[in-house]
Amino acid sequence: MTDAHAPEKPGTAQAGTNPLAPAPEGARTAADVVTPELVAQLTKGVAGSGRTANHTPFTGEKLADLPESTPEDVAKAFELARAAQAVWEQTPVRQRAAVLLRFHDLVLERQAEVLDLIQLETGKARLHAHEEVQAVAVAARHYGRKAPAYLRPKRHAGAMPTLTKVTERRHPRGVVGQIAPWNYPLELSVGDALPAFAAGNAVVMKPDTETCLTALWARDLLIEAGLPADVFQVVLGDGPVIGPEVVRHADYVSFTGSTRTGREVALGAAARLVGVSLELGGKNAMLVLEDADIEKAAAGAVRACFSSAGQLCISIERLYVHESIADAFLERFAARTKAMRLGTSLAYGADMGSLVGERQLETVTRHVEEAVAKGAKVVAGGVARPDIGPYFFEPTILDGVATDMSVCAEETFGPVVSVYRFTSEDEAIERANATAYGLNSSVWTRNGRRGHEVAARLRTGTVNINEGYAPAYGSVQSPMGGMKDSGLGRRHGSEGILKYTEAQTVAHQRVLPMAPALGMDDEKYAQFMSRSLRLMKAFRFR
Repeated sequence: MTDAHAPEKPGTAQAGTNPLAPAPEGARTAADVVTPELVAQLTKGVAGSGRTANHTPFTGEKLADLPESTPEDVAKAFELARAAQAVWEQTPVRQRAAVLLRFHDLVLERQAEVLDLIQLETGKARLHAHEEVQAVAVAARHYGRKAPAYLRPKRHAGAMPTLTKVTERRHPRGVVGQIAPWNYPLELSVGDALPAFAAGNAVVMKPDTETCLTALWARDLLIEAGLPADVFQVVLGDGPVIGPEVVRHADYVSFTGSTRTGREVALGAAARLVGVSLELGGKNAMLVLEDADIEKAAAGAVRACFSSAGQLCISIERLYVHESIADAFLERFAARTKAMRLGTSLAYGADMGSLVGERQLETVTRHVEEAVAKGAKVVAGGVARPDIGPYFFEPTILDGVATDMSVCAEETFGPVVSVYRFTSEDEAIERANATAYGLNSSVWTRNGRRGHEVAARLRTGTVNINEGYAPAYGSVQSPMGGMKDSGLGRRHGSEGILKYTEAQTVAHQRVLPMAPALGMDDEKYAQFMSRSLRLMKAFRFR
């Protein structure tokens, strides 16, 4: 899922011909934003006897020196979190939810601070960083308003009508271990933690070290909003060292990342019989049907394929276009792609930013160069841009991609999309589904009913009609997650908070026992219960 810069090879398609230009630069620098005082404030309470650092993709330079946690530090963090959780659980749910609503307001009021951090740590364009602010604010509002209803005790029909009263209660899991990725360091860290807190849990989070300042900023803001500090612990360190320690101590594990690592997390959680939710990789498809609005589809494809430089699990990497409109669509899509502005500015204006680091650039470069060597055509982009920054790569469209090319089936996780032509709707659906992944997909058509019919046949956790990914993801009352190798469990909606709870059924039997009574022997009791069961079916009792 990641890559590094490789020098341009002779014969690389369109080398040096793309008119993409850097966007205007902002006035602030990394040194202006990431001050020693800020780092000291954000890392306060993060245990670690070692030292590590993170870097900005814009230049490759160091951003901050950071504490590095040991396995012993992870154990201590869980100890502190567990003690704090016992008290937090007793806090009325409306008071817990109120913390999220105050956090919502603080995020929006102080968004400029975190936008700078997100950009510096991930290399994103500012508008793409703002998508994270939007997502976190929406999640905070939703669970701040709906958590009491989701968690309220619920009455159910009992085994014996009127004689059995049943209540379903929800209890927090305890301490949630969260392993968050680098690509969306605000939304995929605190955004997933918010429902856990509302449900009465504590969280021990391991963010990616390269993007941890954003997660630490969110922790600082949550504490300001009223969350007890010990309820939210952060540990930092190398994933293969610290990640398994988080899984080893957690009462529930929340993981977002690669499918390979997700399998390892699932095995560790299974060995301890603790629950796990996993949002993993994707090779997402966009279907442009013959009746689609070509202009809108081309504009939507730019958003769907190149937001956050394609480093988004739900972004589009495969474009299936009906053959009758393929040339017209591709002409418009390529023109919009070639007009995109790349930049490092801490201001709005750039259309796309940088890849996060060397490994990402290596994968992107390998996928593109291999495809070109085997006969694919570069329609737009196709080259790195070290003149802008060390990990920049132009938004790239490939045509003529074949199944033996890595870019066809492997997740690129970069600004590269392959275009394929189809002749029938059935063919498009079959090819879109022909992948081990099942995270997100997109359908473009002027006929809403047709769009829904196609969506129902796509094996992905979310489907967007006439947009790429934002509507489904932003509709937080509905579940979001993957099928097949794209993961287990869901975020958002009732599933996004109830997964952080244990269900308890309390059944109160009144007057008569569920056993022979009133002088009945075993045989008469069995006959009585058999008649009762028939009557309950006849009267449609559930």
